[in-house]
Amino acid sequence: MVSAVILINAQVASVADVAAALVRLKGITQVYSVAGNYDLVALAHVPENEQLADLVSDGIRKIPGITTTQTLIAFRAYTPEELKTGYDFGTD
Repeated sequence: MVSAVILINAQVASVADVAAALVRLKGITQVYSVAGNYDLVALAHVPENEQLADLVSDGIRKIPGITTTQTLIAFRAYTPEELKTGYDFGTD
């Protein structure tokens, strides 16, 4: 499974429409409106890199109102369960 965080800037009047269009794309699991340098953050989860490339190039970048995107591909996920397991190693 390939996970990515996609940072998105959109025209001010289009933010809500862009968010609605994003959540309809296969592979996008969540969309957040945020404060800061970006307007929206989308989380993507797809089986393979090729599908992520298609999602970004053929899906996200064609949504009207988007001005810029930046895609961050995740290498490793850290969860509380994984961290606890690592800290508990050898303590028995």
